[in-house]
Amino acid sequence: MKFNFKALNKDSLVGFEWFICRRYLKAKREQGFISLISIISVAGVAIGVAALIIVLAVMTGFTNELRAKILGINSHIIVQKYGGNLTNYGEISKIIKKIPGVSATTPYIFTQTMITGEQGGSGAILRGIDPGSAAQTLKLGKYLKGCRLQDLSISEPSEKGGRPIPGIILGSELARQLRVYKNDKIRLMSTAGALTPIGIIPRIKSCRVLGIFKTGMYEYDAAMAFVSLKTAQDFLELGASVSGVEVRLQHIYQANTIAKDIQKRLGLNFITKDWMRMNKNLFSALELEKSALSIIVALVVLVAAFNIVSTLIMVVMEKNKDIAILKAMGASAGQIMKIFIYEGLVIGISGTLLGLLSGLTVCKILARYHFIKLPDVYPISTLPVEVVPHDIILISVSAIIITLLATLYPSWQASQVDPATALRYE
Repeated sequence: MKFNFKALNKDSLVGFEWFICRRYLKAKREQGFISLISIISVAGVAIGVAALIIVLAVMTGFTNELRAKILGINSHIIVQKYGGNLTNYGEISKIIKKIPGVSATTPYIFTQTMITGEQGGSGAILRGIDPGSAAQTLKLGKYLKGCRLQDLSISEPSEKGGRPIPGIILGSELARQLRVYKNDKIRLMSTAGALTPIGIIPRIKSCRVLGIFKTGMYEYDAAMAFVSLKTAQDFLELGASVSGVEVRLQHIYQANTIAKDIQKRLGLNFITKDWMRMNKNLFSALELEKSALSIIVALVVLVAAFNIVSTLIMVVMEKNKDIAILKAMGASAGQIMKIFIYEGLVIGISGTLLGLLSGLTVCKILARYHFIKLPDVYPISTLPVEVVPHDIILISVSAIIITLLATLYPSWQASQVDPATALRYE
C-alpha cells in the first residue's frame, strides 16, 4: 500500500517536499559536515553577490563623477565652422535654441598661450567666455574660489591711471606653478603677433587674477585659464568673431541626436561635436574596465554555484536510503526533484539576500564616510560609490537563476534512485 503524497500536498499549506527539504537542511549531529558545507555554499553566494554590487557601484560612481567633472567645465556640444571663426554667432545661437532639448548656448574662444608671472611662466589653454550666458551653459561656478564667473566682465582700473586691467581665473595647479594668488598680476603672451623686420613681435596683455578654480582633474587645473570674451578678442585681435558656440542640453544622452540635428540645420560648412564623441576613448575604457571587473567577480558566484552542486550531490549520497524509502512509499520522481531544488534555492536565495545586505551596507558606509582616499594620479580624491537599482535587480536575478540551474543535475540524480537497488542490502 502506497502513501498518498499528493493528497498530503493538497491538505497542507506547504507540500511534504518543503518539509523534507527543511529536515535535510537541519542536519543531525553526526551529519554536521553536510550542514557546514551548506553554510559555506551560502557564504560563497553572499560574497560573490556583495563583491559584484560593490564593484559595479564603485565603477558606476567613478564614471558618473568623472563625467560630472568633465561636463562641469565643458559644454555638451560645441559648434564650429570649417576654415575659420564665427562672426554671426548670435544668429547661429538663435537657430540652435529653437531645437527641442537645448537649454542654453554661449560663444567661446579657445587658444593656446603663454602665461607669465613674477616668478615664472607656463603654457596654458586660454578660454574666452561670455560671463552672462556661460553661467547657464558651464557649471564652473561650483569649482570657483574667491570669485564669481560674472566678475570676468568687470575690469579694474590700472594703478597708474591707464587702461583698465581685465580679470582672469586660473586653475589651481596652474596658479601654483606660477606662484600667484588672488589680485596678483600676470601677463598673457601669444606668438601670433605682427611680423616686423626683426621678427614676430608677440602680443602681450596684462591681467589680474580674480580667483582660482579647482575641479580635481589635473589636466584642467594645471593648464586652463578663463577670461571674458571681450578680453580674448582684444588679445587675439579677432574683432567680433569667436571660435565657436557651446551648447548645453536638458538631457546629456541626447547629445548625439541633437548634434546631428544642429549639423543638418546649419549646413555642411559647420561641424558639431558632442561630449561623448570628444571623450569617447576615456568612457569606452571605463566601460570596458567595468565589464571586465564584473565578469571576473561574477566568476565568484559561479564558484559558489559549483559549491551548491557538490553540496546537493553529497546530500543525495547521504540520503540515498531515505530517497529510496520515499519512492517505495509512493513519492514520484518529480516530487523527489522538488526536494533538492528547494534545498538549492534556499541556499541560493539566502546567499543572495545576505550578499545584498552586506554589499549595500558597505556601499552606504563608503558613500557616507569617504575613508578610502585615492592617489593624486586619479581625478577624484575619494572612492566614489553610486548604487543603481537596475544593477541590484540584475545581480539578484542572475544569482538566483545561476543557483537554480546548479540544482538541476543533483535533483535529477536524486529522482533516478532505484528503491530496489538502494534497499537491497539494508
